[in-house]
Amino acid sequence: MADVRDDQLLTPAEVEDSRRRRLDAMALQEIEGNPLTADEIEMFEMFERERWSHERCRAYLLQRVARDND
Repeated sequence: MADVRDDQLLTPAEVEDSRRRRLDAMALQEIEGNPLTADEIEMFEMFERERWSHERCRAYLLQRVARDND
């Protein structure tokens, strides 16, 4: 898979929307007994801090899964 490094950064409003969705999802994961790890939380916070597009985040996650499965 090609490395996605697009120049499209999320706007501050889009980052805030993503953050709210992440926090909601984290609460649901906690209720279901499957909370995110500290490393997972840090990764999603990095996506927000760096304002990565959703496409870049998805590509990063797919590469990480492929790497971990090797």
